[in-house]
Amino acid sequence: MDIYRCAADYIRLQRPERPVLALRLHAAERAARWFLENFPGKTLYAVKANNAPDVMGVLHSAGVRDFDVASLPEIEQVAGLEGAQAHVMHPIKSRGLIRQAYFEHGIRTFAVDCEAELEKIAAETGHARDLTLMVRMACPNTFSEIPLEGKFGISWHESADLLRQARQVAERLGLTFHVGSQAMAPAAYGHALRTMSQHIVQAGVVADVIDVGGGFPSRYPGLEPPPLSAYMEEISAAFYGLAVGWHCELWAEPGRALVAEAEAVVVRVEARKGDTLYINDGAFGTLFDAAHMKFAFPARKLDLSGQDDGMTALAPFSLYGPTCDSIDHMPGPFYLPETIAEGDYIEIGNIGAYGRVMACRFNGFGDYDEVILRDEPMLSMYGAEAIEAAEAASL
Repeated sequence: MDIYRCAADYIRLQRPERPVLALRLHAAERAARWFLENFPGKTLYAVKANNAPDVMGVLHSAGVRDFDVASLPEIEQVAGLEGAQAHVMHPIKSRGLIRQAYFEHGIRTFAVDCEAELEKIAAETGHARDLTLMVRMACPNTFSEIPLEGKFGISWHESADLLRQARQVAERLGLTFHVGSQAMAPAAYGHALRTMSQHIVQAGVVADVIDVGGGFPSRYPGLEPPPLSAYMEEISAAFYGLAVGWHCELWAEPGRALVAEAEAVVVRVEARKGDTLYINDGAFGTLFDAAHMKFAFPARKLDLSGQDDGMTALAPFSLYGPTCDSIDHMPGPFYLPETIAEGDYIEIGNIGAYGRVMACRFNGFGDYDEVILRDEPMLSMYGAEAIEAAEAASL
């Protein structure tokens, strides 16, 4: 894969016809090292966020050895990383996946959130006694930009029986939850952890693992979370304040926080209608979150001279993608030079989480060129400047 100093250099030399996935692998490496050094427990990377081989490779080289997976292809991808261990944290799985995970890939960690799934795992592993069973608990998603509650998680009224049943057959018993994607308040984790303690006491079981799940945020225009250090402090204080904290292992499953900064997409303007731009990628491509979750990603124009156009006054624009479907719309606003026109190129940053993995081939689109960039992400959660900005925003 070709390497360039920045997206502007690439555009100046190549003038691509297709949208371009621009990887900043150094950003993923930096994020992974920060998390491994600062999270007070085991870090499982959530493969669903970005499974690009180069991204997976750099996370592995940074020291990530545990991976949260949900499917056989993800399991097989992790199996190709030396010394890596996959953990099936999806609460509902096919029988075939359970069998293959256990007998062919040596996986021993499985999540459950109902009695039927517990029985299924027992049957398909031959009633194995070396399992780590993680009971997925229902958890309010009050502080998240993308709530994930409702599909998975056992309620307070039903959890005690399931915890007891899992304890009887598990070598190690854990509780796991998810506060929602792009969690904007560290307190969400503290509240959930204290609730987990109540579940344990209610059931009268000994827990070996508590998994705080994912939800750790990244920076986007209009979404400035507190510094990640505040999340670590909240989790540490809550976890070690629990009665179980002294003998229980702590896990997390970051996805977005590790890879959001690791990719941008470079697109071309195909037409302009007033304050609306028609570009060659969109909601059925890497900009799913911009369309369906209304994220306004950072954006900048790259003119044909290869220089960032930072002198012209900026104006708010909405975007349409290349397909014939009207839901292929990203309302933004995306602030770009008011002179932007057909043929101009735009870099849309921080799409590394759930960008490439959501892209499909609707209407025949979905092909990308790929390059590696050496410059910094447009927004970052890491480094002194980013931390200062986050702290200032929280005041």
